[in-house]
Amino acid sequence: MKAIHSCIIVMTLTWGFAVPFDAYTQVLTQGLVFSCDANARNALATEMRAYLRELQIDPAWIEQTEGANQQLSFTLKTSSNSTLDLVQRKALHISTEQVLLKGPNIKPKKVNTVSKKEILLALLHPGRTTYFGGDSCDINALREHIGVRQSIVAWAEQLNWVWPDGGESKWNPSRWFNGTPQDLTHIDEALLDAFVNQQKYAFGCYTASKLSYAHGILNYYQHVLQSPEKAQLVRQRLLNDLDPLVNIEPSDTWNFDTDHTESEASTAGKLLTIQRGISSKHFVPGDWSYFQNTDPASHAKTGYEGSNVIYLGRGKFDDFYDDHRHAYTLEEKLDEVYQWRYGVFSRSADAKKAHPLSARDYERLSRNTEQGGLLRDFRLVPYLFGYETLPNN
Repeated sequence: MKAIHSCIIVMTLTWGFAVPFDAYTQVLTQGLVFSCDANARNALATEMRAYLRELQIDPAWIEQTEGANQQLSFTLKTSSNSTLDLVQRKALHISTEQVLLKGPNIKPKKVNTVSKKEILLALLHPGRTTYFGGDSCDINALREHIGVRQSIVAWAEQLNWVWPDGGESKWNPSRWFNGTPQDLTHIDEALLDAFVNQQKYAFGCYTASKLSYAHGILNYYQHVLQSPEKAQLVRQRLLNDLDPLVNIEPSDTWNFDTDHTESEASTAGKLLTIQRGISSKHFVPGDWSYFQNTDPASHAKTGYEGSNVIYLGRGKFDDFYDDHRHAYTLEEKLDEVYQWRYGVFSRSADAKKAHPLSARDYERLSRNTEQGGLLRDFRLVPYLFGYETLPNN
């Protein structure tokens, strides 16, 4: 899966008639792009319409476009490039969804989390293009991708790990040794333990993110989709170097960092690929993104170089340490990272040091770093396991 930044329109097909948005809304040809042969395209159009109705998305809201090179795209009709307010658009009728968190030797737990409907609408939303080609030109590839994203978010909804604040990481010694499972043959249980016994773990947001994706993806294939073959594929990729939390993401994700070396650029991610050039306010639930601390002085303080975050949908980003009622809005996350330059490392103890931000400040900080903001323009996303050829890592 990769980002496509140009679209060639040949013919536009519209489902339905009335669109529940303003009449002057500009339709942007982005969203989901499938590259298929003619037979697959015809079947996919029918299957997509059925899937939209299954998730209570009116097909009339969606622009279907046939393009060059056997492409078929589906795009939400809206002039906005931001997905952060999707749940606030009353015409879309988005609500949360209850899912069951399951794992070996634990009692299943119900949680309210982002809906599959919101995930699909975010994927369809202008501001970004997500590509499905070859064997992934299949409605089931899309279904599973949405399921994986929902699983990642569901497990990240209520975390309460310990923030080491520059100190050493801590791992439950009965399961882990310095970030590596004690028993690699039971990696499922080791990953799950970090979510069941959260107070036995202390690490920064980078490790927290890697754990969230490793567990959320593996757990989905094993316990939600119940596909032993795909679950084993995930395990094999995690364990191919006997260090499962290393290289979850491609190494060139961090090519902007001063510590990055060219020799690392060829290391593919075990579980995640990268999409670049994303509109600054376009997030799909389950995205891993990065808020960079652009202040050189506070950036040098261990743990405050930036913030790795998971988008939870509903306009919320994760809170790994329950410092902020389990979630941050975009403005709250921008404010947190920005205030580090003024020595605000504790929102309670350092509150007097904070510098108030105006609406204009927030708008500037919400841009990509190339435009003077704090957001890197990439999103890390899961592979389409079983539907694409995965790179060697």
